[in-house]
Amino acid sequence: MAEISIEEIKRLRELTGVGITDAKAALVEAKGDFDTALAAMRKKGLTKAEKRGEREARAGVIGTYNHDGRIGVLVEVNCETDFVARNELFTNLVKDLSLHIAASSPQYVSATDVPAGDRKKIEAEFTEKVKAEGKPQNMVPQIVEGMLNKYFAEKCLLNQPFVKNPDQTVGEYVKEHIAKLGENIVVRRFARMALGEVSE
Repeated sequence: MAEISIEEIKRLRELTGVGITDAKAALVEAKGDFDTALAAMRKKGLTKAEKRGEREARAGVIGTYNHDGRIGVLVEVNCETDFVARNELFTNLVKDLSLHIAASSPQYVSATDVPAGDRKKIEAEFTEKVKAEGKPQNMVPQIVEGMLNKYFAEKCLLNQPFVKNPDQTVGEYVKEHIAKLGENIVVRRFARMALGEVSE
């Protein structure tokens, strides 16, 4: 059986919010396969986080980040109570999100925030491109769908690899905090400005 490293146990714990003993047990049960253990723990630990996702989140903070007076970010992150809004873990999450937005320049919070017009425009471009490459007609919609998912994943904050740990997405990083803090957390909106940048 593959040896279970303490790094993998810690990583599984951080991603799911379960205890060290549960994380180790899951890895042993999965014979050292991290992805299998993660899937099992998500069912246990993160289903709790996902259930919390249905709860109302109206407290929170508006975080700011300014990089050398050249890039500025405002981000609204909501939680359920003022108590959590003042928690250091939550305020650090907001700072990390502000930093990530400054560095990675997302356009939308999540795929559900992409306006239908934007999606249709890009879909038309990709369809034209795929057809021009001479792909079989019956394969075009499937290929275009894959291209669209990849394109918008790169533009959506929650789907981007987190700048401080590219092994996880921003969405996973937020879920980790939901599990740790025991409250629903929602990234509501953000604005990013770069000096001299002209919006289309």
